[in-house]
Amino acid sequence: MSEDVTQKLRDAVRTVPDFPIEGIMFRDITPVLSDGTLLSLTTQLFIEKMNEAGWKPDAIVGPEARGFIFGALLAAELGISFVPVRKPGKLPSSKMRVEYTLEYGTNSLEMHDDALAPGDKAVIVDDLLATGGTVNACIDLCNQAGAETIGALFMIELDGLNGREAISPIPAISLLEFPA
Repeated sequence: MSEDVTQKLRDAVRTVPDFPIEGIMFRDITPVLSDGTLLSLTTQLFIEKMNEAGWKPDAIVGPEARGFIFGALLAAELGISFVPVRKPGKLPSSKMRVEYTLEYGTNSLEMHDDALAPGDKAVIVDDLLATGGTVNACIDLCNQAGAETIGALFMIELDGLNGREAISPIPAISLLEFPA
């Protein structure tokens, strides 16, 4: 199943040159999101890859915005908790925050402080692994909660940006790879 689904995913990802700035080849996943069957197959492929890795999470952690889509679908299919990680000011209850560095500045992410319990095992799910900054921020939030990040899943990994190395030793699984 996985090779067939992987090829369907690759065929569905639209490449948009020079977006959002000149020189960037943007990998647009909205065609995947518009195909309910392909979205369901993607969720099943994530489960297959997690099973192969032996990951048995208590929760799926997903950063906004597209991590919400894949993460919520995966958590629902597994019958476990989904934990949203948001930009500052978006969560209504008591929360923890982590600030992280971008190429040209800083950003922050927040998570409810009761979203994970000490000892919980979490898998982070997002659409794209580039430099690893967002995922490292999610890992930091999990650590603050006393949870263990056992892995990270991505639909796309951009080669050459060292995201996998940046989140090491957390194991990463990507369904597709594209040049940066």
